[in-house]
Amino acid sequence: MSTRHHLPLISAVFLLFLSLYLPPSLFASDDHESNPISRFRNYLRINTAHPTPNYAAAVNHLTAFAATIPTVQTQTLYFTTRDKPLLLITWPGSNPTLPAILLNSHLDSVPVEPSKWLHDPFAAHVSDDGKIYARGAQDDKCIGMQYLEAIKSLKVNLDYTPLRTVYISYVPDEEIGGFDGWGKFVESREFKELDIGFVLDEGQASITDEFRVFYADRSPWNLVIRANGIPGHGSKMYDNSAMENLMKSVEVMMKFRENQFDLVKAGRAMNSEVISVNPVFFKAGTPSPSGFLMNMQPSEVEAGFDVRLPPTADPDLMRRRIEEEWAPEWRNMTYEITEKGPLRDNMGRPLMTATNDSNPWWSIFKQAIAASGGKLAKPEILPSTTDARFMRQLGIPTLGFSPMKNTPILLHDHNEYLKDTVYFEGIKVYEHIIRSLSSFDGASIIETR
Repeated sequence: MSTRHHLPLISAVFLLFLSLYLPPSLFASDDHESNPISRFRNYLRINTAHPTPNYAAAVNHLTAFAATIPTVQTQTLYFTTRDKPLLLITWPGSNPTLPAILLNSHLDSVPVEPSKWLHDPFAAHVSDDGKIYARGAQDDKCIGMQYLEAIKSLKVNLDYTPLRTVYISYVPDEEIGGFDGWGKFVESREFKELDIGFVLDEGQASITDEFRVFYADRSPWNLVIRANGIPGHGSKMYDNSAMENLMKSVEVMMKFRENQFDLVKAGRAMNSEVISVNPVFFKAGTPSPSGFLMNMQPSEVEAGFDVRLPPTADPDLMRRRIEEEWAPEWRNMTYEITEKGPLRDNMGRPLMTATNDSNPWWSIFKQAIAASGGKLAKPEILPSTTDARFMRQLGIPTLGFSPMKNTPILLHDHNEYLKDTVYFEGIKVYEHIIRSLSSFDGASIIETR
């Protein structure tokens, strides 16, 4: 009795797509791994989630793949400790006097709760419909591998040599602020010697058929407000008790939040264009073995807020608002602001990259997307924060971009995934982008730094 194994229809269609639209070299066996999907999955299987990211294994994986690309060079840098490497890959250009292109990706990922996932978050499971489940699938191990796949295709299939040198940086600690990663890198002699003219960093997925692109990030402030007052019996009414003072502040802050959110709901601003204020913790009460004493009013209370400011916001005005309205000293209140990044560059300008004809890099990028068959949505401010802010602070034009369209936004979520077809499309998009940017002669560039 003989048995036959038939491919599911969806798998057959996918294989047909691969044979028609992807170059055979992408599937040719090499000394490292057999094809782009296996290389991507093996990268995803390396656990680089905090608090103990395995950076060394990730760097080894990337270095081994880079070694299969002719003329590409690798260098591992250490700016703090040996357990925080920064991998720098160089694709030399034919005219090294021109400012270079830098493509950035971070090595680390946020923590996971494995019990909340459909599949092991570090197994890189592929579902029948091509979804690759793994922490980092979208944020942002995809672009880290797509950069290299695109460069390999350009070099091996087209024997293309860039005019400008192209660098790829793989940095640690982005998910915890980036201060020991790109923060140290941009201050280094090694970085200054690169002479970077334009940077691409990570973006976000798009739920539509248009790619999203980001010209700025919001800057996070961690705001902690403390209130003091007279302690006493729970039955007594006091003026300016600690809890009363804090609740008055919360009421004022939530009204500010409501006004900002109304602009979003009315369609007058995007979520990332307003100042967001969200409470994240409260510390109050007198503990007891069963919880808290209900007949005691505390003398000290504390609350924490995640505040995000777009680069168009006035930081001085925000500080005055906090001092005078949200935590006024006359109401026995104090506050502490931890600013996680600047709102202005080194010349005092808002931390934004121009997305108009005044920025020739924008024009080249836009043309490359069109040449790849893609469409760009309206440029946005990223609601969160990335390492791009370190480059923009230096005045270097920097865009955030991850080629994932028709894809749910799953960064930091349970069951993060990226479809294989989306991953392959991203490689082709980066081929167009890298070739266009690296072949730009720069004759019309106006020095902005």
